[in-house]
Amino acid sequence: MSSHSFNQSFLSITLTQGSTDSLHKSGIETILHIEEKQIAEELNPGERARILRKLDWHLLPFVSLLYMLSFLDRANVGNAKVAGMSKDLNLIGLRYNIAAAVFFILYSFAEVPSNIALKLFRPSRWIPIIMLAWGLVMTLMCLVDSFRSLVVARMFLGLTEAGLFPGVTYYISLWYPRSEQSKRIAIFFSAATVAGAFGGLLAYGIEHLEGIGGLHGWQWIFLLEGAATLFVACLSFLFMHDYPETATFLTEIERAYVIDMLKQDANNLATHYHIRFVLQAMKDYKTYIQVFIYMGLLVPVYAIALFTPTIINELGYSTTHAQLLSAPPFLAGCFATILVGIYSDKYQIRGPFIIGGACVAIVGYILLYCDGPAGMSYTGACLAAIGVYPTIAVDLAWAGSNAGGDLKRGVVIAMVIGLGNLGGICSSFVYIDPPNFHIGHGTIIGFLCLSISLSLFAMWDYSRLNKKKEAQCQAQGLTDSRKNEFRDMGDASPLFRYAI
Repeated sequence: MSSHSFNQSFLSITLTQGSTDSLHKSGIETILHIEEKQIAEELNPGERARILRKLDWHLLPFVSLLYMLSFLDRANVGNAKVAGMSKDLNLIGLRYNIAAAVFFILYSFAEVPSNIALKLFRPSRWIPIIMLAWGLVMTLMCLVDSFRSLVVARMFLGLTEAGLFPGVTYYISLWYPRSEQSKRIAIFFSAATVAGAFGGLLAYGIEHLEGIGGLHGWQWIFLLEGAATLFVACLSFLFMHDYPETATFLTEIERAYVIDMLKQDANNLATHYHIRFVLQAMKDYKTYIQVFIYMGLLVPVYAIALFTPTIINELGYSTTHAQLLSAPPFLAGCFATILVGIYSDKYQIRGPFIIGGACVAIVGYILLYCDGPAGMSYTGACLAAIGVYPTIAVDLAWAGSNAGGDLKRGVVIAMVIGLGNLGGICSSFVYIDPPNFHIGHGTIIGFLCLSISLSLFAMWDYSRLNKKKEAQCQAQGLTDSRKNEFRDMGDASPLFRYAI
């Protein structure tokens, strides 16, 4: 973007229409020498907030709806199990655990290719296409009539759903500066907690369709929720936007400001595709630290989604009450996710919020492990959700903001989510000892401790690297004026600073 066009944008944003008209001929020439950085510093903070709110209203509601449907479709197998699927398909022994686990195999390995495809193709085409694919699989799952067919369907569901969560997380990073991403990812991810709550309530209602059309209640769960996904997928072709450069809902003035804001936030790092940026992500040890932090957090998240109805059922509540009582923990997790995301952005810290949330979740799992009265155990389930759900959004914002360059960021996010989701396989097999589930609760506590330990190490390491870069800049006299020299270095650039 030229300095001339940006200055026009700046004038248009900060001056009234009348004054803009009067100064257009005489005033522009007097400020052409002002650098873009100086202009951004002088921009009215109120205008910045207004533009960000405009992005929020046009982007977040729809992508949150997409993820709510995605999480609803992958986790509804837990509601279907309680609704009679386990009996009808003879899911004895570890069969249900296997059916839950196979989802993550293809899901985990398809995420990196999907994010690369998202970069090469338009988001407004790629995301709706994968939605159509998984919606079709979900709808046809109403036809499964055996353990084998359920396993095959779950594998294809994992393959087709793989691109959405890493894709939208990456997509958000292409619209917002790093300092604004945590709360947006939190709002987006909170859709998972809404799906958990809504899934139980929806399953409770759908169960009453038992026998209609020759289908069991659990089959109607798959059919109706899959049909809803197909409907929204068709709408997404119309409502998805690609990039700030092509956003039709932004004026030229607003578009110029957003593009410059992102350019400054990225330190002018590369945005184009090249295999070197993929390799940068894959060879960076910090990527794998974030993978295992995320895995330690995701194992309890999936365990909550897949087994909360079962755990509540084993506390002595009826199937109907178990479906209904599974909603409050997810709703509590939803509010906590958004609140923590807002404060994480406000204070510009990530690691401490992850550690704090994991500690709260550990308290919840200790209450569950102690096998006390039903009320105490149910409180533990609520604390587990309140503690662990907020950490996912903060960790993804942490991983993404500490990967320099568009493509490397996309690959890192996909690797963190993809490899981290292998923990979902573990989640599927730890709850094997009803009614107390000591193995499951103890395993989850161990994974949370892993995330706490690695988060402490990551905070120390990022701080060490920042101090090293600051010393290098001082010794060599490096300033932002030389940022083009380090365009292809990603976060290895001496001008890049890691979030703590």
